[in-house]
Amino acid sequence: MQYRGHPPTQAATGNQIAAGRFILRPVRKSDAGLFAMYAGDRRVATGTRSIPHPLPPGAAEAFVTRTMVQGGAEDVWVMDGSATGLGEVLGVISLKKMDRAQSEIGYWVAPAFWNAGFASEAVRALIEANPQGASAIFAEVFQDNPGSARVLTNCGFEYLGDAETFSVARNSRVPTWTYMRKLAA
Repeated sequence: MQYRGHPPTQAATGNQIAAGRFILRPVRKSDAGLFAMYAGDRRVATGTRSIPHPLPPGAAEAFVTRTMVQGGAEDVWVMDGSATGLGEVLGVISLKKMDRAQSEIGYWVAPAFWNAGFASEAVRALIEANPQGASAIFAEVFQDNPGSARVLTNCGFEYLGDAETFSVARNSRVPTWTYMRKLAA
């Protein structure tokens, strides 16, 4: 499927993005074990729309395979702090391509690394790199996760309004806050 207004991405070409204390890098097959451990944590899964809980066998491997396909609708990076003595997988951040050169950002951080500013660093780095050439980036956070909302507002996102979305782990609709950040084209 072709998306107009989106150049080849850094994730698809294998490039890394510097993000302060860590790098954002493409997903590797070797990440599957840590993905399974972290995404299998109820606290991570219930903070996302798409991660089931409990995590089914093979789900992490399927995620890795899906994210390694070039030209998909979503580009995914690993927050990798191994070069600075941090964990090899601190979390995951993604950009989903939308119409009209717009993207939607999503992220999760492993609980062992919460409250250390990693999500903010990753969001700032991805905005600065703007690998999809987006004119605007949208985000949606669950209303019971004010920390994630602070990440967005601290990174220059503006609140647009309330909505709701389905969470697989919660098996229910969850109230959300929607945000947007306009970028220089």
